[in-house]
Amino acid sequence: MKNLGLILFVLLPLFINAQNSGYDLSSYLGEGIKAPNTHHIGDAWLNSLVAAEGDFDQNITHATFGHNATLDWHKHATVQIIIVVEGEGYYQERSKEPIVIKKGDVIKCAKDTEHWHTSSADSSVSYIAIYGNEPTIWTEKLTQEYYDSVAKTLQANKD
Repeated sequence: MKNLGLILFVLLPLFINAQNSGYDLSSYLGEGIKAPNTHHIGDAWLNSLVAAEGDFDQNITHATFGHNATLDWHKHATVQIIIVVEGEGYYQERSKEPIVIKKGDVIKCAKDTEHWHTSSADSSVSYIAIYGNEPTIWTEKLTQEYYDSVAKTLQANKD
């Protein structure tokens, strides 16, 4: 019994500190902070996973939009990669038709390409966004009326 106590005394600190190894560790599973309704309508949460600094000039953010949310037209000075990890949403680049995006889809949006992306009318969407360390350029308000017309068209195409 004394040996068991000694073994626990020695091994327990190793198990407790197993994840405390000095690594910069985060998780995309957290919801993040609720975003103010500055460039969107509806509920949105942002979880900053990695911020650009030093030799790494990319931001990686986990974004979640509640169903029927909008995100304004915008563009980035760098390429943006969107990896859909849950749900269903919409994506559109200026002068192109909108599309449905869903879990597993990966989109590469060229730099300086005006676009928008958000949840669908009846599903939330979560995605990982990878983009450069330049500020987002907001170009035009996406109206609820336009969003509703996209939702109606894309829903009709699914049926």
